[in-house]
Amino acid sequence: MPTDQGFSSLIPMVLIFLIMYFIVFMPEQKKKKQLKKMISELKKNDQVVTSAGIHGTVAIVKDKTVILRVDDNVKMEFDKEVIVSVEKQG
Repeated sequence: MPTDQGFSSLIPMVLIFLIMYFIVFMPEQKKKKQLKKMISELKKNDQVVTSAGIHGTVAIVKDKTVILRVDDNVKMEFDKEVIVSVEKQG
């Protein structure tokens, strides 16, 4: 009989873990996949925003970095991972 009581007290813990997985971890994984896909599809003239809030236009796409045009004669090089959103596709 004691094993039945132990098993029945384990069920709520398993249910809580499953609920947390579907509420917290699954959406986070989906968001990471979308961000990775967005970064892999960057191309020249895309308007992007970095994690620091810098808005710019993609001038050159390299393997691990991008060069953004942030003003008429100002270009800055950033790691691709700091791009958080594409505002407008070129």
